[in-house]
Amino acid sequence: MTNQLRPVHRALLSVSDKTGLVEFARALAVRGIELISTGGTAKAIADAGLKVKDVSDLTGFPEMMDGRVKTLHPKVHGGLLAIRGNDEHAEAMKTHGIAPIDLLVVNLYPFEATVERGAPFTDCIENIDIGGPAMIRAASKNHEDVAVVVDVNDYDAVLEDLATHDGATTLLLRRRLAAKAYARTAAYDAAISNWFAATIQNDAPDYRAFGGKLIQSLRYGENPHQHAAFYALPGRRPGVATARQMQGKELSYNNINDTDAAYECIAEFDPARTAACVIVKHANPCGVAEGPDLVTAYQKALACDSTSAFGGIIAMNRKLDAATARAITGIFTEVIIAPDATEEAIAVIAARKNLRLLLAGALPNPREAGLTAKTVAGGLLVQSRDNAVVDDMTLKVVTKRAPTEAELRDLRFAFRVAKHVKSNTIVYAKDSATVGIGAGQMSRVDSARIAARKALDAAEALKLAEPLTRGSVVASDAFFPFADGMLACIEAGATAVIQPGGSVRDDEVIKAADEHGIAMVLTGVRHFRH
Repeated sequence: MTNQLRPVHRALLSVSDKTGLVEFARALAVRGIELISTGGTAKAIADAGLKVKDVSDLTGFPEMMDGRVKTLHPKVHGGLLAIRGNDEHAEAMKTHGIAPIDLLVVNLYPFEATVERGAPFTDCIENIDIGGPAMIRAASKNHEDVAVVVDVNDYDAVLEDLATHDGATTLLLRRRLAAKAYARTAAYDAAISNWFAATIQNDAPDYRAFGGKLIQSLRYGENPHQHAAFYALPGRRPGVATARQMQGKELSYNNINDTDAAYECIAEFDPARTAACVIVKHANPCGVAEGPDLVTAYQKALACDSTSAFGGIIAMNRKLDAATARAITGIFTEVIIAPDATEEAIAVIAARKNLRLLLAGALPNPREAGLTAKTVAGGLLVQSRDNAVVDDMTLKVVTKRAPTEAELRDLRFAFRVAKHVKSNTIVYAKDSATVGIGAGQMSRVDSARIAARKALDAAEALKLAEPLTRGSVVASDAFFPFADGMLACIEAGATAVIQPGGSVRDDEVIKAADEHGIAMVLTGVRHFRH
């Protein structure tokens, strides 16, 4: 409808990211649109040979206070907020010499990038934009008359609208741009508020907001009837959100969730100390192992549960090499994620066109602080990331027998894995590899028995005389409320146990361990994961 079209005669441009600025400004100028700008943006436009009016000439006031005050003026906000068909607004504009601004182009000071590079507190404060968000919100509120652009990726859409409608924008485009603009300022303010809360060590601010930028729209969510999309949060923690996808079809919601679980788990294994491999299925590790090289680690991880590994997600803590790539392509795998890969490995994977290969560039720091969030009906649960690492814990021997050096090594390994398995968790390990994993059961005894059953299945597949749980160690993510769960582990062949402790029946559990001659250490740290 023609009454929804709004001609653009005057545009105000003030951008931090100047990508495509000159080309966009030139296209506006060709249409006879008057350009108004500020500071560095005005200089860039003028240097390109285009006519531009400085905002100081518009307002009659110079930029002041190191540029903090330049657009906070009635001649700017009146031009953005005036309702074009409102006689009272028109009279006020005439009385005060306010000209309408029909197009606002603003992207904000790079606050998130400033924080990300570890800038000092004062630098972060100076990169909090004030005038930009104020103008964006004004133009967005008045989107019936004004178009607002906060993303350089929308330049083409605006130019297309202007070309199609003889220099005017449509209401549909203005509404879409306004919706994005409000989301951008919300995400911007969320980043600022969360940074402030962290700097003053406020773990529970009265208001909590999160904001992200779209990475991709997804085909569907956990199930085909659910809508889903993937967003990037500030911080750039290495992982699936930052990785380059080298090949393969688009990741699904479940692929992303499982790949994140795999990569966070593999980050527990220092690549300078050992090669390691994690295989994840439905957000739980089904095989984890260390080895002298990646291919050995992969083969040991696969041996834990080769059935569940089919169609799984594989994470490596070192650069993927060709030998490991060839081994992985021996079975159907959904995703491989690693810090990097050799050209030969990339070529090997390329032969499997549906196999996704993600290169994250680095491993996330398991000790890094951060927040995680989960929605519940009518609310949001927010907590600090579980950044407790077993290598930093003081292990307390509570049984008559202390673990051997080999057992102690495997106990630490098993507890490292247990942190990333859904509760209730039982992890059997031997020779730096999982040999049985029980996850997500309502009873810890059931987790112990399921893990032992899987070990029996693996032994049958490998044609072993007995399951590898014989002579293994076992980790529990939380304390044993009764001795029965631990006794199930002993029955499966475990000779040493690592657990947080803290049960009112700890003495009963320790006594049972002593009666069976096994070693037990307590961490004092629980790793529930729901």
